[in-house]
Amino acid sequence: MDDVVYMVRGGTREACQRELDRLCELLGARPTMRPSDSTGRGWVARAVPAARTPEPADR
Repeated sequence: MDDVVYMVRGGTREACQRELDRLCELLGARPTMRPSDSTGRGWVARAVPAARTPEPADR
């Protein structure tokens, strides 16, 4: 499991997706779970920080 996980909860699928997209754009994250209502408490989605590009090695 990743050290940092962001969660978005919304009353509708559209609201949850909109905020997931916003979070990913603002924080440089990538979705790991698209909006789902299987939790029984509204719509939930998750994201993690995007993998960082390795620094170039000194030559």
